[in-house]
Amino acid sequence: MPDLPARTGARLLVDALRAHGTDTVFTLPGDHLVDVLDALLDTPDVRTVTGRQEVGLSFMAEAHGRLTGRPGVALVNGGPSAASVMIGVQTARQDATPMLLLIGEGAAGVYGTPDPCRLFEPVAKWTARIDEAAQLPEIVAQAFHTAISGQPGPVVLVLPQTMLAAEAAIPDTPPFPPEDTPFPDLDALRTLLAEAERPLLLVGGSTWTDAACADLKSFAEAHGLPVACAFRRQDILDNESPSHAGDLGTWPSPALVQRVADADLLLVLGARLDEIGDAAPTGTVVHAHPCAEELDRIPGAALTIRTAMAPLAAALAAMPATLPTTESPRWAEWTEAARADFMAWLEPGPCVGDLDLGWVFGWLRDRLPLDAAVAVDTGSFSNWAQRHLLYRRPGRQLGPANGALGYALPAAIAAKLANPKKVAVGMAGDGGFLATSAELATAVQAGAAVILIVVNNGMFGTARLHQEWRFPGRVGATALANPDLKALAESFGAFGVTVERTEDFVQAFWDAMWSRKPAVIELRVDPEQITAGFTISQLRAVALAARKGE
Repeated sequence: MPDLPARTGARLLVDALRAHGTDTVFTLPGDHLVDVLDALLDTPDVRTVTGRQEVGLSFMAEAHGRLTGRPGVALVNGGPSAASVMIGVQTARQDATPMLLLIGEGAAGVYGTPDPCRLFEPVAKWTARIDEAAQLPEIVAQAFHTAISGQPGPVVLVLPQTMLAAEAAIPDTPPFPPEDTPFPDLDALRTLLAEAERPLLLVGGSTWTDAACADLKSFAEAHGLPVACAFRRQDILDNESPSHAGDLGTWPSPALVQRVADADLLLVLGARLDEIGDAAPTGTVVHAHPCAEELDRIPGAALTIRTAMAPLAAALAAMPATLPTTESPRWAEWTEAARADFMAWLEPGPCVGDLDLGWVFGWLRDRLPLDAAVAVDTGSFSNWAQRHLLYRRPGRQLGPANGALGYALPAAIAAKLANPKKVAVGMAGDGGFLATSAELATAVQAGAAVILIVVNNGMFGTARLHQEWRFPGRVGATALANPDLKALAESFGAFGVTVERTEDFVQAFWDAMWSRKPAVIELRVDPEQITAGFTISQLRAVALAARKGE
């Protein structure tokens, strides 16, 4: 074997990233990263996207991992930069998203901050410091393998600058073989399903590929089964399917919550039961999940299956559609009623003010392309996006289950960069948009023509909602004095427009679309209409009545 050329640690790192399929690195450059940034200059097939703040770039990396199924890569300095990126890492861990955080480290103790490995140990799947350049290829291979195996999640590698500048003559390490996921035995599940009268599927979690979603759809429709989606996982089953029965996120349909309680068989595929809010199953529970620890959290489950969703969905799709033996399943009326409840839930109710968000989101539901990516921020406004939009595959829903504020704009940017020819729409409240609004500059610089719809009600709506419930009429710290969002967008070089009446939205949307720029559509709404289901006055009245025991 000929002698291998010596390569710097930075060169070994970038070569390892490329060998493991990385096509984009999201970074906020720092002095400890200059060796890596220099190596990236000579690697044109790995795009470098420069963010404006660590929280935003970590959301971009998380969304990239969620979209591609490969670890999204974030590259930041140590010290305060590493601490700032924690929000994105925690989002990736709770949402089971593969992610790789690379932290450049200077001399020990420069910033007086904790060891990054110890800082991230409670949140990441695995943390490691690479002290020798010769260790890089193998540890990076292990990091990618860990991030995608079992329950996916974030991995953190700490990279001392001295190591990145050092040289080693070492070969690349090829990707580790994927974790063996056996084709699950579904005989016991078949027996339970054959005995059921009111079955219901609850799907959630990660590891759902487009092919797995198609297999799930085939299984559900062949057996005439109703399917509910967990919070922020509405894209697992095409919402146009006759089996789709809605989602169990925040403010779910009361009819669907009751249906969970009435089901005599609940098939929980990939989801956790703490993702379904107030819904309380009372029937037999079957739980399939890639993580053994999650399977142990449902005491009394009749059947547990440890598996990734792709092989499970393939096995389900192959299950003969002979249950029960009659021409139509005996639960046909049950499934049809679930679908009818969902369709009724799509219809908007009355809305206060000149701008009807129910109408706006209904219009978007009928016009957005089937393959659009929709990134939804946290906040009370999200009730309209969750209730009135339809989500499909290969289109995607992106949203943080942990309620991280400011996610929508960075996630939409990541979606547009991953699929430039597809529409990427972000939806945020005024508080969420301003939390990461600096990333508009990233969108403009990267040429990511996202459309961001900002629902501006002049307050942190979710906190205000809970204030009114706990302390009716006593409001503090939740009001927001916002800048002119149209002018703010234009100052970045983006397109901006303000909409105050329902009838002006359609033209504003098409103007934003055809601007071919990153665009912000500000919807100025009456703050009285705090969610799609009730007003502040209605909430306050119910809260006061409850306090009086009425």
